[in-house]
Amino acid sequence: MSEMFPPHSRRTFLSTSAAATAVAVAGSFGLFPAQLAAAADRGAGLHPAADGSIRKFRIRVPERDLVDLRRRIVSTRWPEHETVADHSQGVPLETMQELARYWASEYDWRKVEAKLNALPQFITEIDGLDIHFIHVRSKHENALPLIVTHGWPGSVIEQLKIIEPLTNPTAHGGDASDAFHVVIPSMPGYGFSGKPTTTGWGPDRIARAWAVLMKRLGYTKFVAQGGDWGALITDLMAVQAPAGLLGIHSSLPGAVPPDIDKAIRSGNPLPAGLSDEEKRACEQLDFLYKHIGYARIMGTRPQTLTGLTDSPVGLAAFMLDHDGRSLELISRAFAGHPGGLTRDDVLDNITLYWLTNTAISASRLYWENKFPIVAAKGVSIPVAVSVFPDEIYQAPKSWAEQAYPHLIHYNKPDKGGHFAAWEQPKLFTEELRAGFRSLR
Repeated sequence: MSEMFPPHSRRTFLSTSAAATAVAVAGSFGLFPAQLAAAADRGAGLHPAADGSIRKFRIRVPERDLVDLRRRIVSTRWPEHETVADHSQGVPLETMQELARYWASEYDWRKVEAKLNALPQFITEIDGLDIHFIHVRSKHENALPLIVTHGWPGSVIEQLKIIEPLTNPTAHGGDASDAFHVVIPSMPGYGFSGKPTTTGWGPDRIARAWAVLMKRLGYTKFVAQGGDWGALITDLMAVQAPAGLLGIHSSLPGAVPPDIDKAIRSGNPLPAGLSDEEKRACEQLDFLYKHIGYARIMGTRPQTLTGLTDSPVGLAAFMLDHDGRSLELISRAFAGHPGGLTRDDVLDNITLYWLTNTAISASRLYWENKFPIVAAKGVSIPVAVSVFPDEIYQAPKSWAEQAYPHLIHYNKPDKGGHFAAWEQPKLFTEELRAGFRSLR
Protein backbone atom coordinates (compact mmCIF):
# COMPACT_ATOMS: atom_id res chain seq x y z
CA MET A 1 0.00 0.00 0.00
CA SER A 2 1.72 3.14 -1.19
CA GLU A 3 -0.59 5.86 0.17
CA MET A 4 -2.29 5.94 3.56
CA PHE A 5 -4.23 9.08 2.71
CA PRO A 6 -7.23 8.88 0.37
CA PRO A 7 -7.05 10.92 -2.85
CA HIS A 8 -7.05 14.70 -2.32
CA SER A 9 -10.53 15.06 -3.81
CA ARG A 10 -11.98 13.03 -0.92
CA ARG A 11 -9.43 13.54 1.85
CA THR A 12 -10.47 13.10 5.47
CA PHE A 13 -8.97 15.83 7.65
CA LEU A 14 -7.43 14.53 10.87
CA SER A 15 -6.68 16.22 14.16
CA THR A 16 -3.17 15.83 15.58
CA SER A 17 -4.27 12.98 17.87
CA ALA A 18 -6.18 11.27 15.08
CA ALA A 19 -3.16 11.44 12.80
CA ALA A 20 -1.01 9.89 15.52
CA THR A 21 -3.55 7.10 15.96
CA ALA A 22 -3.55 6.46 12.21
CA VAL A 23 0.23 6.16 12.29
CA ALA A 24 0.07 3.65 15.13
CA VAL A 25 -2.54 1.55 13.34
CA ALA A 26 -0.62 1.63 10.07
CA GLY A 27 2.55 0.60 11.88
CA SER A 28 0.84 -2.41 13.41
CA PHE A 29 0.19 -3.71 9.89
CA GLY A 30 3.68 -2.93 8.69
CA LEU A 31 2.34 -0.05 6.55
CA PHE A 32 4.43 2.82 7.77
CA PRO A 33 5.36 5.28 5.01
CA ALA A 34 7.50 8.21 6.03
CA GLN A 35 4.95 10.67 4.67
CA LEU A 36 2.30 9.50 7.13
CA ALA A 37 4.67 9.76 10.05
CA ALA A 38 5.55 13.28 8.97
CA ALA A 39 1.84 14.08 8.68
CA ALA A 40 1.33 13.20 12.32
CA ASP A 41 4.08 15.65 13.30
CA ARG A 42 2.47 18.48 11.39
CA GLY A 43 -1.06 17.73 12.59
CA ALA A 44 -2.19 16.47 9.17
CA GLY A 45 -4.89 18.84 8.05
CA LEU A 46 -5.84 20.76 11.18
CA HIS A 47 -7.42 23.18 8.74
CA PRO A 48 -8.99 22.27 5.41
CA ALA A 49 -6.15 22.96 3.01
CA ALA A 50 -8.48 24.68 0.55
CA ASP A 51 -8.60 27.70 2.86
CA GLY A 52 -5.07 28.66 1.84
CA SER A 53 -3.61 27.81 5.24
CA ILE A 54 0.10 27.22 5.67
CA ARG A 55 0.95 24.41 8.08
CA LYS A 56 4.27 23.72 9.76
CA PHE A 57 5.99 20.52 8.69
CA ARG A 58 8.55 18.20 10.26
CA ILE A 59 10.05 14.94 9.04
CA ARG A 60 10.07 11.89 11.30
CA VAL A 61 10.97 8.72 9.44
CA PRO A 62 10.15 5.55 11.42
CA GLU A 63 13.17 3.45 12.31
CA ARG A 64 11.54 0.38 10.77
CA ASP A 65 11.65 2.13 7.35
CA LEU A 66 15.41 2.55 7.70
CA VAL A 67 15.85 -1.05 8.85
CA ASP A 68 13.85 -2.24 5.84
CA LEU A 69 15.95 -0.07 3.53
CA ARG A 70 19.20 -1.60 4.79
CA ARG A 71 17.73 -5.11 4.51
CA ARG A 72 16.81 -4.52 0.87
CA ILE A 73 20.24 -3.10 0.04
CA VAL A 74 22.03 -6.09 1.54
CA SER A 75 19.72 -8.46 -0.37
CA THR A 76 20.50 -6.93 -3.77
CA ARG A 77 20.97 -9.40 -6.61
CA TRP A 78 23.85 -8.08 -8.69
CA PRO A 79 24.46 -8.26 -12.45
CA GLU A 80 27.76 -9.31 -13.96
CA HIS A 81 30.50 -6.76 -14.52
CA GLU A 82 30.19 -4.46 -17.54
CA THR A 83 32.21 -5.51 -20.57
CA VAL A 84 33.85 -2.11 -21.09
CA ALA A 85 36.33 -0.03 -19.10
CA ASP A 86 34.34 3.21 -19.28
CA HIS A 87 30.81 4.46 -18.54
CA SER A 88 29.42 3.73 -22.00
CA GLN A 89 27.22 0.90 -20.65
CA GLY A 90 25.95 2.90 -17.70
CA VAL A 91 26.80 3.10 -14.00
CA PRO A 92 29.78 0.79 -13.30
CA LEU A 93 29.19 -2.23 -11.07
CA GLU A 94 32.09 -1.16 -8.86
CA THR A 95 30.45 2.22 -8.18
CA MET A 96 27.11 0.61 -7.34
CA GLN A 97 28.60 -2.00 -5.04
CA GLU A 98 30.58 0.59 -3.11
CA LEU A 99 27.48 2.80 -2.90
CA ALA A 100 25.47 -0.13 -1.55
CA ARG A 101 28.16 -1.07 0.98
CA TYR A 102 28.35 2.47 2.34
CA TRP A 103 24.55 2.95 2.24
CA ALA A 104 23.88 -0.21 4.25
CA SER A 105 26.72 0.01 6.77
CA GLU A 106 27.80 3.64 7.31
CA TYR A 107 25.26 6.11 5.93
CA ASP A 108 23.09 7.93 8.51
CA TRP A 109 19.77 9.38 7.26
CA ARG A 110 19.15 11.01 10.65
CA LYS A 111 21.84 13.62 9.92
CA VAL A 112 20.04 15.09 6.93
CA GLU A 113 16.67 14.64 8.62
CA ALA A 114 17.92 16.83 11.47
CA LYS A 115 19.33 19.33 8.99
CA LEU A 116 15.98 19.60 7.23
CA ASN A 117 14.06 19.86 10.51
CA ALA A 118 16.32 22.70 11.60
CA LEU A 119 14.87 24.73 8.71
CA PRO A 120 11.37 26.25 8.57
CA GLN A 121 9.33 23.78 6.49
CA PHE A 122 5.69 24.09 5.55
CA ILE A 123 2.81 22.53 3.63
CA THR A 124 0.08 24.42 1.80
CA GLU A 125 -2.51 23.26 -0.70
CA ILE A 126 -2.47 24.85 -4.15
CA ASP A 127 -4.89 23.84 -6.88
CA GLY A 128 -5.95 20.75 -4.94
CA LEU A 129 -2.44 19.46 -4.15
CA ASP A 130 -0.31 19.69 -1.02
CA ILE A 131 2.96 21.53 -1.69
CA HIS A 132 5.91 21.15 0.67
CA PHE A 133 8.41 24.00 0.85
CA ILE A 134 11.29 25.42 2.83
CA HIS A 135 10.97 29.13 3.61
CA VAL A 136 13.87 30.97 5.24
CA ARG A 137 13.60 34.72 5.73
CA SER A 138 16.72 36.86 5.94
CA LYS A 139 17.37 39.06 8.95
CA HIS A 140 18.46 41.83 6.58
CA GLU A 141 16.08 44.62 5.69
CA ASN A 142 15.08 44.84 2.03
CA ALA A 143 16.09 41.25 1.27
CA LEU A 144 14.86 40.14 -2.16
CA PRO A 145 12.36 37.23 -2.16
CA LEU A 146 13.60 34.32 -4.29
CA ILE A 147 11.93 31.05 -5.26
CA VAL A 148 14.33 28.26 -6.30
CA THR A 149 13.12 25.15 -8.16
CA HIS A 150 14.98 21.83 -8.29
CA GLY A 151 14.84 19.22 -11.04
CA TRP A 152 15.17 15.45 -11.60
CA PRO A 153 16.84 13.46 -10.17
CA GLY A 154 17.03 16.18 -7.57
CA SER A 155 15.05 17.53 -4.65
CA VAL A 156 15.24 20.32 -2.09
CA ILE A 157 18.41 18.53 -0.90
CA GLU A 158 20.18 20.15 -3.88
CA GLN A 159 19.67 23.65 -2.48
CA LEU A 160 20.50 23.16 1.21
CA LYS A 161 24.05 24.50 0.85
CA ILE A 162 22.96 27.83 -0.64
CA ILE A 163 20.30 28.80 1.93
CA GLU A 164 22.64 30.25 4.54
CA PRO A 165 24.86 32.23 2.10
CA LEU A 166 21.79 33.68 0.37
CA THR A 167 19.90 34.64 3.51
CA ASN A 168 22.93 35.67 5.59
CA PRO A 169 25.39 37.15 3.07
CA THR A 170 27.43 39.16 5.60
CA ALA A 171 28.63 35.88 7.12
CA HIS A 172 29.61 34.51 3.71
CA GLY A 173 31.57 37.19 1.91
CA GLY A 174 28.66 39.35 0.75
CA ASP A 175 26.95 42.58 1.72
CA ALA A 176 23.61 43.03 3.45
CA SER A 177 22.34 44.40 0.14
CA ASP A 178 22.87 40.91 -1.36
CA ALA A 179 20.36 39.24 0.98
CA PHE A 180 17.47 37.05 -0.16
CA HIS A 181 14.40 35.58 1.47
CA VAL A 182 14.54 32.00 0.14
CA VAL A 183 11.61 29.74 -0.81
CA ILE A 184 12.42 26.20 -2.00
CA PRO A 185 9.38 24.07 -2.90
CA SER A 186 9.26 20.35 -3.64
CA MET A 187 7.71 19.85 -7.06
CA PRO A 188 4.42 17.91 -7.22
CA GLY A 189 5.17 14.20 -6.95
CA TYR A 190 8.59 14.87 -5.42
CA GLY A 191 9.74 14.67 -1.81
CA PHE A 192 7.05 15.58 0.69
CA SER A 193 4.74 17.35 -1.76
CA GLY A 194 1.54 15.58 -2.74
CA LYS A 195 1.42 13.08 -5.58
CA PRO A 196 -1.00 14.12 -8.35
CA THR A 197 -3.83 11.61 -8.70
CA THR A 198 -5.01 12.98 -12.05
CA THR A 199 -3.23 14.19 -15.17
CA GLY A 200 -2.42 17.82 -15.85
CA TRP A 201 0.45 18.68 -13.50
CA GLY A 202 2.94 19.75 -16.15
CA PRO A 203 5.64 22.45 -15.86
CA ASP A 204 3.25 25.25 -16.86
CA ARG A 205 0.82 24.37 -14.06
CA ILE A 206 3.68 24.18 -11.57
CA ALA A 207 4.82 27.62 -12.73
CA ARG A 208 1.37 29.03 -12.00
CA ALA A 209 1.33 27.30 -8.61
CA TRP A 210 4.66 28.91 -7.68
CA ALA A 211 3.21 32.36 -8.37
CA VAL A 212 0.30 31.51 -6.06
CA LEU A 213 2.76 30.34 -3.40
CA MET A 214 4.78 33.54 -3.47
CA LYS A 215 1.62 35.64 -3.28
CA ARG A 216 0.33 33.51 -0.39
CA LEU A 217 3.59 34.16 1.46
CA GLY A 218 2.95 37.88 1.13
CA TYR A 219 5.58 38.69 -1.48
CA THR A 220 4.47 41.34 -3.94
CA LYS A 221 7.84 41.40 -5.72
CA PHE A 222 10.15 38.43 -6.20
CA VAL A 223 12.65 36.69 -8.49
CA ALA A 224 12.93 33.03 -9.53
CA GLN A 225 15.75 30.59 -10.25
CA GLY A 226 15.90 27.08 -11.66
CA GLY A 227 18.01 24.34 -13.19
CA ASP A 228 16.92 21.17 -14.99
CA TRP A 229 13.09 21.00 -14.66
CA GLY A 230 13.41 24.09 -12.50
CA ALA A 231 14.87 25.98 -15.46
CA LEU A 232 11.89 25.09 -17.66
CA ILE A 233 9.41 25.94 -14.90
CA THR A 234 11.19 29.24 -14.29
CA ASP A 235 11.20 30.02 -18.03
CA LEU A 236 7.45 29.35 -18.13
CA MET A 237 6.92 31.59 -15.09
CA ALA A 238 8.67 34.32 -17.05
CA VAL A 239 6.44 33.69 -20.09
CA GLN A 240 3.35 33.81 -17.87
CA ALA A 241 4.77 36.98 -16.23
CA PRO A 242 2.71 36.91 -13.02
CA ALA A 243 2.37 40.18 -11.13
CA GLY A 244 5.45 40.78 -9.02
CA LEU A 245 7.95 38.60 -10.91
CA LEU A 246 10.90 40.94 -11.49
CA GLY A 247 13.21 38.56 -13.32
CA ILE A 248 14.68 35.07 -13.47
CA HIS A 249 18.01 33.26 -13.33
CA SER A 250 18.70 30.06 -15.24
CA SER A 251 21.58 27.60 -15.01
CA LEU A 252 20.12 25.59 -17.92
CA PRO A 253 18.85 28.36 -20.19
CA GLY A 254 16.10 27.81 -22.71
CA ALA A 255 18.18 29.61 -25.30
CA VAL A 256 18.43 27.28 -28.29
CA PRO A 257 16.92 28.87 -31.42
CA PRO A 258 13.83 26.79 -32.30
CA ASP A 259 15.00 26.10 -35.87
CA ILE A 260 18.34 24.77 -34.61
CA ASP A 261 16.66 22.68 -31.93
CA LYS A 262 14.32 21.18 -34.54
CA ALA A 263 17.20 20.45 -36.93
CA ILE A 264 19.22 18.68 -34.26
CA ARG A 265 16.27 16.56 -33.16
CA SER A 266 15.35 15.57 -36.72
CA GLY A 267 18.90 15.07 -37.98
CA ASN A 268 18.52 17.76 -40.64
CA PRO A 269 21.38 20.06 -41.69
CA LEU A 270 22.17 22.96 -39.39
CA PRO A 271 21.91 26.57 -40.61
CA ALA A 272 25.03 28.00 -42.23
CA GLY A 273 27.18 30.62 -40.54
CA LEU A 274 27.28 29.19 -37.00
CA SER A 275 30.19 30.28 -34.82
CA ASP A 276 32.58 27.70 -33.33
CA GLU A 277 30.87 28.17 -29.95
CA GLU A 278 27.45 27.60 -31.49
CA LYS A 279 28.66 24.50 -33.37
CA ARG A 280 30.02 23.05 -30.12
CA ALA A 281 26.68 23.66 -28.40
CA CYS A 282 24.94 21.88 -31.28
CA GLU A 283 27.27 18.90 -30.88
CA GLN A 284 26.52 18.77 -27.16
CA LEU A 285 22.78 18.86 -27.81
CA ASP A 286 23.02 16.19 -30.50
CA PHE A 287 24.83 13.91 -28.05
CA LEU A 288 22.28 14.73 -25.34
CA TYR A 289 19.25 13.91 -27.49
CA LYS A 290 20.81 10.56 -28.46
CA HIS A 291 21.73 9.56 -24.91
CA ILE A 292 18.74 10.32 -22.71
CA GLY A 293 17.17 6.91 -22.44
CA TYR A 294 16.01 7.65 -18.90
CA ALA A 295 13.97 10.61 -20.18
CA ARG A 296 12.44 8.59 -23.01
CA ILE A 297 11.12 5.84 -20.77
CA MET A 298 9.85 8.30 -18.14
CA GLY A 299 8.27 10.39 -20.88
CA THR A 300 6.40 7.46 -22.41
CA ARG A 301 6.08 4.63 -19.85
CA PRO A 302 6.70 5.94 -16.32
CA GLN A 303 4.53 3.30 -14.66
CA THR A 304 6.72 0.59 -16.17
CA LEU A 305 9.49 1.68 -13.80
CA THR A 306 7.70 -0.01 -10.88
CA GLY A 307 10.89 -1.92 -10.03
CA LEU A 308 12.41 1.34 -8.79
CA THR A 309 9.94 1.34 -5.91
CA ASP A 310 11.01 -2.18 -4.87
CA SER A 311 14.81 -2.04 -5.11
CA PRO A 312 16.74 0.84 -3.52
CA VAL A 313 19.89 -0.11 -5.43
CA GLY A 314 17.91 -0.19 -8.68
CA LEU A 315 16.56 3.27 -7.87
CA ALA A 316 20.05 4.55 -7.10
CA ALA A 317 21.51 3.23 -10.37
CA PHE A 318 18.72 4.82 -12.38
CA MET A 319 19.14 8.18 -10.64
CA LEU A 320 22.93 8.24 -10.97
CA ASP A 321 22.87 7.83 -14.75
CA HIS A 322 21.66 11.34 -15.58
CA ASP A 323 24.61 12.77 -17.50
CA GLY A 324 28.20 11.77 -18.08
CA ARG A 325 29.95 14.51 -16.13
CA SER A 326 27.73 14.07 -13.06
CA LEU A 327 28.24 10.31 -13.14
CA GLU A 328 32.01 10.80 -13.26
CA LEU A 329 31.80 13.14 -10.27
CA ILE A 330 29.69 10.69 -8.27
CA SER A 331 31.83 7.69 -9.22
CA ARG A 332 34.91 9.52 -7.96
CA ALA A 333 33.14 10.27 -4.67
CA PHE A 334 32.40 6.60 -4.06
CA ALA A 335 35.96 5.72 -5.05
CA GLY A 336 37.18 7.93 -2.21
CA HIS A 337 37.93 11.09 -4.22
CA PRO A 338 35.09 13.57 -3.57
CA GLY A 339 35.07 16.79 -5.54
CA GLY A 340 31.96 18.90 -5.17
CA LEU A 341 29.66 16.09 -4.02
CA THR A 342 30.26 13.69 -1.15
CA ARG A 343 28.86 10.18 -0.72
CA ASP A 344 26.42 11.54 1.85
CA ASP A 345 25.26 14.28 -0.52
CA VAL A 346 24.36 11.68 -3.13
CA LEU A 347 22.68 9.30 -0.70
CA ASP A 348 20.73 12.04 1.10
CA ASN A 349 18.94 12.72 -2.17
CA ILE A 350 18.43 9.09 -3.19
CA THR A 351 17.23 8.14 0.29
CA LEU A 352 14.66 10.94 0.19
CA TYR A 353 13.22 9.46 -3.01
CA TRP A 354 13.18 5.99 -1.44
CA LEU A 355 11.55 6.97 1.86
CA THR A 356 8.85 9.04 0.17
CA ASN A 357 8.25 6.37 -2.52
CA THR A 358 8.35 9.00 -5.26
CA ALA A 359 10.28 7.23 -8.03
CA ILE A 360 7.16 6.86 -10.18
CA SER A 361 5.31 10.05 -9.20
CA ALA A 362 8.45 12.09 -9.96
CA SER A 363 8.90 10.32 -13.30
CA ARG A 364 5.44 11.31 -14.48
CA LEU A 365 6.54 14.91 -14.94
CA TYR A 366 8.37 13.72 -18.07
CA TRP A 367 5.11 12.19 -19.34
CA GLU A 368 3.20 15.39 -18.55
CA ASN A 369 5.62 17.79 -20.19
CA LYS A 370 4.69 19.26 -23.58
CA PHE A 371 7.41 21.92 -23.78
CA PRO A 372 10.94 21.81 -25.25
CA ILE A 373 13.41 21.90 -22.39
CA VAL A 374 16.17 24.12 -23.81
CA ALA A 375 14.55 25.83 -26.81
CA ALA A 376 13.73 29.53 -26.60
CA LYS A 377 10.17 30.29 -25.46
CA GLY A 378 9.65 34.02 -25.88
CA VAL A 379 10.70 35.36 -22.48
CA SER A 380 10.64 39.15 -22.33
CA ILE A 381 11.28 39.96 -18.66
CA PRO A 382 14.84 40.40 -17.27
CA VAL A 383 16.96 37.24 -17.30
CA ALA A 384 20.31 36.28 -15.78
CA VAL A 385 22.19 33.28 -17.18
CA SER A 386 25.07 31.28 -15.72
CA VAL A 387 26.76 28.75 -18.01
CA PHE A 388 28.61 26.16 -15.94
CA PRO A 389 31.40 24.28 -17.74
CA ASP A 390 30.13 20.75 -17.03
CA GLU A 391 26.46 21.45 -17.77
CA ILE A 392 24.82 19.25 -20.41
CA TYR A 393 25.22 22.10 -22.92
CA GLN A 394 26.94 25.48 -22.78
CA ALA A 395 24.58 28.12 -24.13
CA PRO A 396 26.47 30.64 -26.30
CA LYS A 397 25.94 34.26 -25.37
CA SER A 398 24.65 34.91 -28.91
CA TRP A 399 21.80 32.45 -28.29
CA ALA A 400 21.08 33.83 -24.81
CA GLU A 401 20.82 37.35 -26.23
CA GLN A 402 18.32 36.19 -28.86
CA ALA A 403 16.22 34.11 -26.47
CA TYR A 404 16.26 36.68 -23.69
CA PRO A 405 16.13 40.19 -25.19
CA HIS A 406 16.35 41.63 -21.68
CA LEU A 407 19.51 39.72 -20.70
CA ILE A 408 20.92 41.42 -17.60
CA HIS A 409 23.71 38.97 -16.73
CA TYR A 410 25.69 36.31 -18.59
CA ASN A 411 28.70 34.58 -17.09
CA LYS A 412 30.72 31.39 -17.38
CA PRO A 413 31.96 30.23 -13.95
CA ASP A 414 35.09 28.12 -14.03
CA LYS A 415 33.64 25.13 -12.13
CA GLY A 416 30.30 23.37 -11.77
CA GLY A 417 27.93 21.15 -13.66
CA HIS A 418 24.29 20.16 -13.88
CA PHE A 419 23.80 20.29 -10.10
CA ALA A 420 25.68 23.56 -9.67
CA ALA A 421 24.01 24.74 -6.45
CA TRP A 422 24.85 21.37 -4.88
CA GLU A 423 28.35 20.98 -6.32
CA GLN A 424 29.62 24.57 -6.18
CA PRO A 425 27.43 26.49 -3.70
CA LYS A 426 29.86 29.39 -3.33
CA LEU A 427 30.11 30.06 -7.06
CA PHE A 428 26.38 29.51 -7.48
CA THR A 429 25.59 32.00 -4.70
CA GLU A 430 27.88 34.58 -6.28
CA GLU A 431 26.09 34.13 -9.60
CA LEU A 432 22.68 34.78 -8.02
CA ARG A 433 23.93 37.86 -6.19
CA ALA A 434 25.45 39.30 -9.37
CA GLY A 435 22.58 38.22 -11.61
CA PHE A 436 19.83 39.86 -9.60
CA ARG A 437 21.72 42.89 -8.28
CA SER A 438 20.27 45.28 -10.86
CA LEU A 439 16.69 44.26 -9.96
CA ARG A 440 16.85 45.32 -6.31
